Amino acid sequence: MIIQNVIPKDVTDRYEFHSYCHALEILVNAFPEEWQQIIECLRSVYLTEEDIKTAGGNESPIPKKFDDVLYPYGWREIRISADLVVKKYPRQTSQRRGRFADEPFETEVIEGYIDGHNIDFLKNKVAFDLEWNSKDQTFDRDLLAMRTYYECGLVDVGLIVTRSEELNELFRLITDDKGNPLIRKYGASTTWIGKLITRLDSRRNGGCPILAIGIKKGSVKDYERLVKYYNKF
Repeated sequence: MIIQNVIPKDVTDRYEFHSYCHALEILVNAFPEEWQQIIECLRSVYLTEEDIKTAGGNESPIPKKFDDVLYPYGWREIRISADLVVKKYPRQTSQRRGRFADEPFETEVIEGYIDGHNIDFLKNKVAFDLEWNSKDQTFDRDLLAMRTYYECGLVDVGLIVTRSEELNELFRLITDDKGNPLIRKYGASTTWIGKLITRLDSRRNGGCPILAIGIKKGSVKDYERLVKYYNKF
């Protein structure tokens, strides 16, 4: 499926898309309602200079912008915990091989077999994570969570939104309150699309379909004006 044929141009102008394991096909055909809500969210979210200066962590206003669009549609942050129940069935000695008892002779529970994996947004079987400016190892956690949920039949497809590399132009120009370029906070070892693509190319998602989305400069309000202004210094 060609991305330009299914994603409106005004959205591709503002975001880059990378589809793995037919994620885009699954979203468009199996989850059209959720997909349209994602498109509406991407269209609605614009970043400001102040958003960018607040580099990341719990203080960043950027996740709330996604919350404000998706929560009214029923998307929710979740944490799934599950135990594994192992049942051992004996072969019936009076029967030929391959016939087993209807009741197990032993049952074992492995507690916390799945635990501690958070997803920023989940609706039906679509998982959505946002990583604006965390340590890049956060992608490993996100992909492991989506892969685990996928293998358990809880998720059919995942999306991860992060920064595009082209925003670095602005990060090198804008300074924080101490006069330091923001690129020091938005460094190469933080979450941006290149770090995510590297992990997806090495299949850290397992078989879970993932749509990787990078926020481009078109999603920053007054981007060209900001570049022109900070180039004066």
